[in-house]
Amino acid sequence: MNFSISQLRDFAKQVFGKMNFSDEDALLSANFLTRADLRGVDSHGIARLRGYYNLFLNGRLNPKPVFKRHSRFPTLSTLDADQSIGFLSAYEAMNMSIRMARDTGVGIVAVKNSNHFGIAGQYALMAAEENMIGMAMTNASPLVAPTFSKDKMLGTNPIAIAIPSKISRPFVLDMATTTAANGKLEILQRKNSLAPEGWIQKKDGTLTSNPNELKEGGALRPLGSFPDLGSHKGYGLGAAVDILSGVLSGANFGPWVPPFVSFLPLAENLVGEGIGHFFVSFRVDGFMELDSFLNRMEAWMVAFRNASMIDNQAVLVPGDPEWLLEDERQLNGVYLLEAVIKDLNNLAMEIGIEPFSR
Repeated sequence: MNFSISQLRDFAKQVFGKMNFSDEDALLSANFLTRADLRGVDSHGIARLRGYYNLFLNGRLNPKPVFKRHSRFPTLSTLDADQSIGFLSAYEAMNMSIRMARDTGVGIVAVKNSNHFGIAGQYALMAAEENMIGMAMTNASPLVAPTFSKDKMLGTNPIAIAIPSKISRPFVLDMATTTAANGKLEILQRKNSLAPEGWIQKKDGTLTSNPNELKEGGALRPLGSFPDLGSHKGYGLGAAVDILSGVLSGANFGPWVPPFVSFLPLAENLVGEGIGHFFVSFRVDGFMELDSFLNRMEAWMVAFRNASMIDNQAVLVPGDPEWLLEDERQLNGVYLLEAVIKDLNNLAMEIGIEPFSR
């Protein structure tokens, strides 16, 4: 069944309201949550709403955070998110980054004591909408085994980069540093489907296609899946995100990052506060005139889209698939699996609001 983005957003806003968010924060969080559905990242959209509610019930998500900012230099800052939902802390931090970049050319903000922030690309886009280049990344709960390891040490640790162009909508690279994000496994579980080879390993390190294997002690594999295909590169990228987001900010890192699911206990002897994010904005006119850059970027976009095709498959640049889905879903709505609809209806009944779908 298809639902409009406004239906998803309105329902999410009500749920965040029941979590004691202010009206402004509930709307902002609902917008960021459902942007994932709009851009086709269904694993991070409305289907995750119950997860945030459960974090709130378990006292791990503060609906009334008081942010604390600390800067030692004009271009660098840290933000203590006070156990905020990640949507609010990421929005605050990226705005801080953009303001610093307006004044000095670059702004970098590290965040600690936060929670899951949805899709990284939407924060990088905030800078691109200001004709800057933006970067966003976050560490996440340990589900990923380093190359040659059986132990879950890293999260899916996404990286996003957004770059404006003259005519085209921004270039947006938004990727996990694993072969697949954990949310993709959740979708396979709802569909009762198997995972492709190389996504997951059992707790003994052997391969499996069972999307439920993480519950049995298994792990996701880094981007590349196999050493011969460059899994050490995916491992390295995920490690770099963990260091910038967790070690540098004062958040937890590696195997100590708190799990998104509330029923799992926190690790013992935590090494920081909450989870961490890392944001960068910088002005392109520090390198050349803005209009010249935008024209050059447009030429880049056109050249790559016009690259010779294999089997008549159009060559896209990063961000194109998501922009196409945004257009299609704005028009036709978002298809939700019956399992997601049932979960949302159950959540509505539990918290005393109108059913999501009758």
